[in-house]
This record gives sequence, structure tokens and C-alpha cells, in this order.
Amino acid sequence: MRVMLCDDSTLFRRGVALLLEGVGVEVTGQARDVVELTTLMRGQVPDAVILDIRMPPTFTDEGLTGAAQLRAAHPQLGVLVLSTYAETAYAQRLLEIGPHGVGYLLKDRVDDAAAIRDALTRVIDGESVIDGEIVSRLFARRKAAFPLDRLTERERSVLTLMAEGRSNQAIGRQLHLGIKTVESHIAAIFAKLDLESAPDDNRRVLAVLAWIQSVA
Repeated sequence: MRVMLCDDSTLFRRGVALLLEGVGVEVTGQARDVVELTTLMRGQVPDAVILDIRMPPTFTDEGLTGAAQLRAAHPQLGVLVLSTYAETAYAQRLLEIGPHGVGYLLKDRVDDAAAIRDALTRVIDGESVIDGEIVSRLFARRKAAFPLDRLTERERSVLTLMAEGRSNQAIGRQLHLGIKTVESHIAAIFAKLDLESAPDDNRRVLAVLAWIQSVA
């Protein structure tokens, strides 16, 4: 697994690099902003990039803007953003980039190398990963009049884990449900959110986007 880091803090970059190398992740480059990262990637495209959201020059959304540009140039690139902010709008914009192969973790997680490696593995495999704390905050802020109110408590639990990028098998293990039961809950979620099957759509991602938009 080859990864490049992009953060304006040299100390933070070096710390994350050491953590990742300790769990077998090869850090092939470090950049202080998106311009420098883009230059590094001209020589070799990694499997994934890790970016901060707020970086120079304006310290607003450079990481998200850069992520969109990099994915447009390299469609198979995994993108994991790290932020100190649990922002609904950031999560929505990130998922709209792909929406496959993207992840959003809070920087509080950076002391857990195994969690970061797991998130990287999943975004490289094309999954979407949203930090559990962000998921919890989003659910707490959801709008009462949205179709999500049609969901049962169990279906909301399943959708929460879908938002975190969990597979059906992982959802079943965590909720102590059989695979067929998980599949039935997911089918019910799709039906209640009016998400019809289409060849060019990923209904799991659309369900998560619908939920995020409801609390934006």
C-alpha cells in the first residue's frame, strides 16, 4: 500500500508517516499543500492520498477542492481526508467527489494507526468511510420531516454502519444479525428512501448521501 500525505503541519505529517510505516504502509511522499502534492504525483501515483481539509493559502476547503481535482485526474485514487472538524457539508462534498473510494476521519483518530490503515484499505478497495463520531453527530441533527423518519430504529442502525463504509458481513457481526436479515433491512431502507435500482447508481452511497443531505 503506497500513500502520500498532504498537510501544512510538518510535525503532523511526520507523526502520521511514522504511525503508518509502523503498520506496514509505505509513505512515498509528503506535501505541505495541494500544489506540492500534485507535483509529487507527476512522478508516481500512490494507491491513496491523505489530506487535511483546511490548508494554505486560504485555510478553508483546499483539501476537498484538491481531492476533487486529483480524483478527476486519477479515478482509481483512494482519498482519505483528516480534519479536526465534524462538518456535515464537508462529508457531503467528499462523497459527491466519487462517491467511491473516499473517507473522512477526525484527526482525533490519528493516534490509532490500525484504524487509519483500515480506512485506507477500504477506500483503496472502493468503499466510502465516514468517521463514526461524524455519523453520530449527523444522526443527532437530522431533520424531523425527512423520509428517514420512515426508518425503524434497526434500519437506522444499519444505515449508520453503511455510512461508516461497513460491509453486509460487518454490519451483521456488529448488530448480531444474519446476512439475509441485513439484506432485508437494506432493501427496506432503499424502498423507504425511494432509491430504485439503476445500472449506473450505487444505492448504498445514494442512501448515505440522502441521509447527509437531510441534516445539512
